[in-house]
Amino acid sequence: MQRIAKFHKVSEEQFLKDWADTFPESSSEDALAVYQAVKLPRRATAGSAGYDFYAPVQIDLAPGKTVKIPTGIRAEMEAGWVLKCYPRSGLGFKYRLQLNNTVGIIDSDYFYSDNEGHIFAKLTNDSKEGKTVEIAPGEGFMQGIFVEYGITTDDDVTDVRNGGFGSTTK
Repeated sequence: MQRIAKFHKVSEEQFLKDWADTFPESSSEDALAVYQAVKLPRRATAGSAGYDFYAPVQIDLAPGKTVKIPTGIRAEMEAGWVLKCYPRSGLGFKYRLQLNNTVGIIDSDYFYSDNEGHIFAKLTNDSKEGKTVEIAPGEGFMQGIFVEYGITTDDDVTDVRNGGFGSTTK
């Protein structure tokens, strides 16, 4: 196995800003407690490809409902690699829990963006059976897999990222 990446927490300041933007009804004391409890992603077993991202708070998601989750996590990785994020397999299978962008793509240069590379997840419960998804704080809800990628032989891009989501096409 190649060791090509490391997870970090975003700064307390960045997390509190993003949490307040996402959950404006939450107090700063509650947001700070959430930040302090953030766990770095981990693999469950030595044979696991995916790193589990853990719910920072209780998530109860009724059918058809959506929630945006600031994870408090950023990923530092070598150039030539990408972190792909998917719902945990069991949640997708049991509840049709989906990421709104189907697969989250975290580029290596996102780590240096103006939001510190803060990884968010936007989830939708697409259950057709009327099942509410209940995810306890600290329970895995998403998995990230590092994948190496290539570029074309005539690629001459020199632009540098200066922003968060959607900034690479501006």
